[in-house]
Amino acid sequence: MLFPSSLQVVLPEDWRAGGFGLYIHWPFCQAKCPYCDFNSHVVSEIDQTRWMRVYCSEIRRIGAETPGRILDTVFFGGGTPSLMNPDLVAGIMDTVRATWPTSNSFEVTLEANPTSAEAARFRGYRDAGVNRLSMGFQALNDPDLRALGRLHSVAEARSAFGLARDTFDRVSFDLIYARQHQTLANWKAELSEALSMAADHLSLYQLTIEDGTAFGKRHSTGGLPGLPDEDLAADMYFATQELCAKAGLPAYEVSNHAAPGAHSRHNLIYWQGGDYAGIGPGAHGRLTLNGTRFASDTHLTPGAWLKQVETVGNGENPRTALPGSEQAAEYLMMGLRISEGISLARHQNMADEPLDYNIINGLADDGFVEVRGDALRVTAKGRPVLNAVIRALLP
Repeated sequence: MLFPSSLQVVLPEDWRAGGFGLYIHWPFCQAKCPYCDFNSHVVSEIDQTRWMRVYCSEIRRIGAETPGRILDTVFFGGGTPSLMNPDLVAGIMDTVRATWPTSNSFEVTLEANPTSAEAARFRGYRDAGVNRLSMGFQALNDPDLRALGRLHSVAEARSAFGLARDTFDRVSFDLIYARQHQTLANWKAELSEALSMAADHLSLYQLTIEDGTAFGKRHSTGGLPGLPDEDLAADMYFATQELCAKAGLPAYEVSNHAAPGAHSRHNLIYWQGGDYAGIGPGAHGRLTLNGTRFASDTHLTPGAWLKQVETVGNGENPRTALPGSEQAAEYLMMGLRISEGISLARHQNMADEPLDYNIINGLADDGFVEVRGDALRVTAKGRPVLNAVIRALLP
């Protein structure tokens, strides 16, 4: 049982508990995947010199607001950042290192697709400072890759992964399950194959049909037959947890599995309520400045974002100051995704009031959460119904 008197609230600089990261959004892809609702665009020509100039301008602007901070991570996301010229990545990283001191465990991740895997390009990213590659495989059979709109084959994915393993210290890749006509046996076999390849990290996502995507439009008209029902999707989820744990890559977050010490440090900043600056079209950020935490976002359209930076000198829309109640709700929703959960004292410090202990104790009695000292975490039983747990806890 948990009682309010068990908590001590002493957390002056809250963001430091999560760290400080930089997200760079590259909005371009070779083709738009039908399931994707990210801000990505297909264009014929890209002036990468112009993009470097604008990215670096934004880095310097945010650096002037955060002098002396130690930067823990940089994440090049997209889109398909492996379409960036290595010289562009190098120019950005030179500006980053000139702007902030970096931590001893500095992590620089770049997302890559197998279609853009070239030895010289990968070596260029490594020489620029990238030390972690996150690869978008999505499936390990060719018919499903075609159904997902992917441009690579399984053979290309395997070749790209081998090249990445030879080039970078850390390599992860993504798969999507609960695909059309996929059986539980199919997924177990595919996941076993993936685990035999994996280095120390896998991201495994259940296919979700999002409004506004090509899949969303097809689904609304009955054009996506063979999607697993809820029971089969749940069986796939439980099989995923079991197989990954046996292979030494247990889940440390809802969709992410890793060996000890191989977690994505950048994503942990999000999940642990740290600060992060978001640069690029559609990028979001959270920055604490002079004791106030701000949310930021940017124009979605690449051309509009470029023009705004060049003419105004600031690529962000007006920032929003987040009251403590919103910070607490965000921390709860993000922090309960990870295996270590949240600090009750930290949440209370944000919200200026404790969570409802009767609700926590009820969820604990039902086996959905557990409290260990100051930590509230979701159990293995509670993780499949995480959204319901969060709804119960939110005021």
